[in-house]
Amino acid sequence: MKPLAKHALPPKVRRSLKKLGQDLRTARLRRNVTVASLAERAGVSAGTILRLERGDPGVGLGTLALALWLLGLNDRMMTLADEGLDEIGLTLEAEARRQRARPRKLS
Repeated sequence: MKPLAKHALPPKVRRSLKKLGQDLRTARLRRNVTVASLAERAGVSAGTILRLERGDPGVGLGTLALALWLLGLNDRMMTLADEGLDEIGLTLEAEARRQRARPRKLS
């Protein structure tokens, strides 16, 4: 039986994964790195790299991270869910902050 998450992905998420895979492929080709070479360096099969480049959600996050690092793109991954760039989260956090300080009793 195949994992549910693979089939339950919203279309927008599937498109994002597909674009990520295409961008990874473009980066690999620009560096003149073969699928076989990247796979060997990453310790995975060439088929896994091809699945990654197709945006297959079943490829492990560790494999993606390693492929990005091998292609010199690790810095970009560091900002994917950067808390300082999370506009929605920062807005919600600001709204939840107390508007006034509570008086403290002095002993």
